[in-house]
Amino acid sequence: MGPLSDIKVLELGTLIAGPFCSRLLAEFGAQVIKIESPDGGDPLRQWRKLHHGTSLWWYVQARNKKSVTVNMREPDGQEIVRELAAEADIVIENFRPGALEKWGLGWDELSKRNPGLVMVRLSGYGQTGPYRERAGFGAIGEAMGGLRYVTGHPDRPPVRVGISLGDAVASLYGVIGALMALRHREVNGGKGQVVDVALYESVFSLMESLLPEYDMTGFVRERSGASLPGIVPSNTYTTRDGKYVVIGANGDSIFRRMMVAIGRNDLAEDPALARNEGRVAQTAMLDQVIGDWCAAHDLHHVLKVLAQAQVPSGKIYDIADVVGDLQYRARGMIQQARLPDGEEMAVPGIVPKLAETPGGTRWLGPKLGEHTREVLAELGYDDGRIAELKARGII
Repeated sequence: MGPLSDIKVLELGTLIAGPFCSRLLAEFGAQVIKIESPDGGDPLRQWRKLHHGTSLWWYVQARNKKSVTVNMREPDGQEIVRELAAEADIVIENFRPGALEKWGLGWDELSKRNPGLVMVRLSGYGQTGPYRERAGFGAIGEAMGGLRYVTGHPDRPPVRVGISLGDAVASLYGVIGALMALRHREVNGGKGQVVDVALYESVFSLMESLLPEYDMTGFVRERSGASLPGIVPSNTYTTRDGKYVVIGANGDSIFRRMMVAIGRNDLAEDPALARNEGRVAQTAMLDQVIGDWCAAHDLHHVLKVLAQAQVPSGKIYDIADVVGDLQYRARGMIQQARLPDGEEMAVPGIVPKLAETPGGTRWLGPKLGEHTREVLAELGYDDGRIAELKARGII
């Protein structure tokens, strides 16, 4: 029984932003009903690596959810969704703005039957504004939000992070917004509301001091490779054995400890380098010093020396490093779950960790329509009505 076990969620989304939002709620006990098209379901079922025809990503993204197939383009299918929304606390959707309204499933319609409903609407550009009807995936949000421009090396075109970061960030804001709206409903008269999350705004909110720096000084931050702009030293360096180490020695006392540890007491005692602003002026020199030291030693030695000096540092992990790491194991971040064929599969642990009411994986992503009959029966549909709807392709 998780902390959200009394919360009912209706998911109308596909792919990443909407489903990831409801996945997080489901991990902490929320009852999530995922509506899928009878014609193949969520496309994520077929994305990336497959196991017996089903995406391994799907099994994690849809864990703890119930799959119900409904054709939302048909009136009888729309009525099923309205009935489910009438009993839900939260509806999560990530269609292009206006799509649900065309099907009679917009906020005005659903909130008539359920005034306490919280509706999380995730889209590329939000529900208002001149761009609202444009298609927008996470990559577009990352580009418009400013993240892509500052990612990569200064002498090369912008690059992307290797995951759909824009979608994930928007999902997190969707969860935060939903929980705040539920809290408002609880203490201020039981009224629901819309939580409007735009992907580009979610990314933009992460961009630190980008806006005030431009507004006050005209400064446009550029790509800086692996370093952290304006905070020195903080970069990635290559060791003698060809490994990569991230070092964040940007605190004043940390910088001094590191310089002593690598045998550069002269730099540790240099008053011009005692503060970050002085080190920023000597970025190239300091990166050269640290880079040369790393290049002269294997990764194990580099990490040992820096750990003894209490300098934040770490190897850049690939997934094999993650799976073999003691900290990941100790914190329960590598867990085992059982696939439908009985084979075990490693799945990510749950974040955050609640001391008294932790989240968990109750089951992996379901088969398409696995819970349709069960859910419709709970709505009062008898076997004859369910068979008729199935024969007509509504479910």
